[in-house]
Amino acid sequence: MNKSFQRWGYVFAFPAVFAVTFMFVVPMFQNIYLSFFESDGLSPMRFTGFGNYLAMFRDANFLRSISNSLLWVVFTIIFSVGAGLLIAVFVNGIRGETIFKSIFFIPLAISFVSVGAIWWYMYSKEYGVLNQLLTLFGAKTKIDWLYKIPLNNISLLVAWGWQQLGGNMVMFLMGLTSIPREQIEASRIDGCSKWQTFVHVTFPMLKPITTVVVGMAIVNSFKAFDLIYIMTRGGPVRSSETLAVNMFVESFQRNHQGFGAAIGVFLTLLILPITIIYMRATSHVENAENK
Repeated sequence: MNKSFQRWGYVFAFPAVFAVTFMFVVPMFQNIYLSFFESDGLSPMRFTGFGNYLAMFRDANFLRSISNSLLWVVFTIIFSVGAGLLIAVFVNGIRGETIFKSIFFIPLAISFVSVGAIWWYMYSKEYGVLNQLLTLFGAKTKIDWLYKIPLNNISLLVAWGWQQLGGNMVMFLMGLTSIPREQIEASRIDGCSKWQTFVHVTFPMLKPITTVVVGMAIVNSFKAFDLIYIMTRGGPVRSSETLAVNMFVESFQRNHQGFGAAIGVFLTLLILPITIIYMRATSHVENAENK
């Protein structure tokens, strides 16, 4: 009976394994192979060895995309993760908690393309809501939020943080509900203030979920593409490109497909160790919950 169940398990698992292999594993190796060639998708490919990888670190746009990606990571950890934690602590257990959670979570339910369109309209120089509000308060000139360096990157980060905040808040609320109330109450009896209780009791016990949230935030920041491409196309003069946008532009707009493939490999190697840490932290959280 057990062997029969096992055989049926393989049968039902095969379509998923085949789909993952065909759609992810095979293209991954094809991309690695392509990264060693110079190709525009039309002419015969020319083997360059590690030429594309060496050229990456001599390319000003690629180096700028690395700094932009790191900026996104730092902003996400400080604002989206940090603010998400503070809001979770604030709304946890208060009256109207469900309403607050819904307000902050709604942006995460909106697609990146829609968020990009919403914030593009907010930032529009001629018709944008922000410039119209500034005009009402007496501003004489309209600000070009998306096409003035470095204001364009700041504007993009605000839109990104607005969407990501709610998801981080919900994750931290899950962690807060798993903390035994007895320990919180014991710290209060010992005379600890709310801030001392948070620093010495609550936050240390949130370490597993914090690792998950931070890991997920870093990976999502490095992969950021949709929002940027919808709002600025990586401009002006490629100043707002992240690694993902830079890879797309080189591969499909400039037809440097081998160079773009090398950027993709670099991005994968950058994200891989973070993903491993994230997956291990996730498994620890699940094991703790099962216990």
